[in-house]
Amino acid sequence: MAFQLNGQPIYVGKSFVDANGAIYPTNWNSVFTQEQKDAIGIVWVPNPARVDTRFYRDHDLPKRLEDEPAVDENGDAVLKNGVQVINYGLKTEWICKQKEIAGSLLAQSDWYVIRKSEAGTEIPADVSTYRTAVRTVSGQRETQISEAATFEAFVALVTNQPTVLNDADEPVANTEPFLTPWPEQ
Repeated sequence: MAFQLNGQPIYVGKSFVDANGAIYPTNWNSVFTQEQKDAIGIVWVPNPARVDTRFYRDHDLPKRLEDEPAVDENGDAVLKNGVQVINYGLKTEWICKQKEIAGSLLAQSDWYVIRKSEAGTEIPADVSTYRTAVRTVSGQRETQISEAATFEAFVALVTNQPTVLNDADEPVANTEPFLTPWPEQ
């Protein structure tokens, strides 16, 4: 946030007026000592930690982990074309992301599959192996996400890396849960 006086923001480089009508100059921050600022009632309020919007709606409000049926303010089911609307949770959103990533990784070699279908030309073994690995890893990641039991476990799973640095700043295998890495092409 920065500086405040009586709960109101005051800005460095701008004059301000206190509750008693005293006018302070634009250079108040550089000419007043900390003791003078304290006596006036000027306080420093740090910026709140940034919220990770992938997981939180607000600082203290995590997004839902599981899907939930949508309900209106009366608790009645919200329907669209006669079908219950579902508010998707983090698990569903992240599983969809895994499918999108897998699709983009596979798209790079889709032409091999099309060529095989149209012309009968064999798909190179390394391409076929890679495509199989992408589908396998996608399934593994989806299962890992589905099995996260708590919000905290889910966040750790999707944010932890396969390797971490030890005390000597050397990479070592992470012992905490992490999503299976995508295969190298």
